[in-house]
Amino acid sequence: MTVSPQTLTTAAGRLLLPEPGTAQALSPGLRARAAAVLLRMALDQSLDAYWLRVTPSMTRIGKHRMLCLEWYAGQETARGCRTTWSALSAACHYRTSELPPAPAEIRTRLLEVTGLLTALGATSD
Repeated sequence: MTVSPQTLTTAAGRLLLPEPGTAQALSPGLRARAAAVLLRMALDQSLDAYWLRVTPSMTRIGKHRMLCLEWYAGQETARGCRTTWSALSAACHYRTSELPPAPAEIRTRLLEVTGLLTALGATSD
């Protein structure tokens, strides 16, 4: 079963801002890390969908799809993808010597991913 990037971003938003009355079983840092994983998955899926539309052979190697994005989607979109993907990757990794990502930081990344989904044309379900 494949989940759309929009569904993943919605789930990430619910982790970051749970509805009132929801049991808080997870700490804010753990919810932020889980949201970062979902956001990175959404960004990866939207990049795959973009390259499938543009040139299907580009989906095979992740490094190439990020490097070539500037010439196909524009410099601003490419830079946004690189910085957001890198920040989310760092937030996803658990290191015992570091604090978990701050929920406010991941909320910012949520807004960035939402904008990138639109720029990459992944806004339809």
